[in-house]
Amino acid sequence: SAPGRFADYFVICGLDTETGLEPDELSGENFEQTPLRRTFKSKVLARYPENVEWNPFDQDAVGMLCMPKGLAFKTQADSREPQFHSFIITREDGSRTFGFSLTFFEEVTSKQICSAMQTLYHMHNAEYDILHTPPTNEKESCSSTGDCNGTSVSKLQRFNSYDISRDTLYVSKCICLITPMSFMKACKKVLEQLHQAVTSPQPPPLPLESYIYNILYEVPLPPAGRSLKFSGVYGPIICQRPSTSELPLFDFPVKEVFELLGVENVVQLFTCALLEFQILLYSQ
Repeated sequence: SAPGRFADYFVICGLDTETGLEPDELSGENFEQTPLRRTFKSKVLARYPENVEWNPFDQDAVGMLCMPKGLAFKTQADSREPQFHSFIITREDGSRTFGFSLTFFEEVTSKQICSAMQTLYHMHNAEYDILHTPPTNEKESCSSTGDCNGTSVSKLQRFNSYDISRDTLYVSKCICLITPMSFMKACKKVLEQLHQAVTSPQPPPLPLESYIYNILYEVPLPPAGRSLKFSGVYGPIICQRPSTSELPLFDFPVKEVFELLGVENVVQLFTCALLEFQILLYSQ
């Protein structure tokens, strides 16, 4: 039986430099996209602990749900703000485990990966030129008028490019907590503080391993109807578990539902739920 810990696993997903750049077929991207707009396979790089008896680690499910869009590459010209999301893994017996993932970008230090991205751009540009070069008579008319759609499209297509001698390449990476209960706000704070410790020029008070060990082995689940306060890297973190007489735990801001769907759609969804209609939410 589970010992009642706050979290079962700490997971890192990202680029495996040994396997290199593998196209992610599940993403549905095609090769007409520029290499920086394509998605590549991510891997579970590390997890701690290796396995727990009450919650066997599902590497495929966790890897896919941590980074559902696969690896993303960017340059210094792109926005690289961290993104947070949550997910649920439902087992065959109906039991659930919860995941909370913070995805951020870090600089690619592998010369092989940078060279591979440059090679993909050379191949992409060569194929693009072959497909979009107009016939000889069209070339002459373009040059005489000084206006050629093929050239303008080509410039637009190459605007989001990568030059190994000029650009800094960044790749997405993810840190994740797998937990028995859905304490979204607390997990988000834990991950954000860990990420802050990694990116801060000043080292944290204790080694990062100490904080990860603490969250996995020393922080318990709060008893029903009680609150729990524990230390993060830079400040306290609080979570509350409802009692058996209260509504079930729902630690997500309702404000976001209204921001994403709008008031009219939320009212319509609520009406459908009360009338017991079937509801399907579709998202990219």
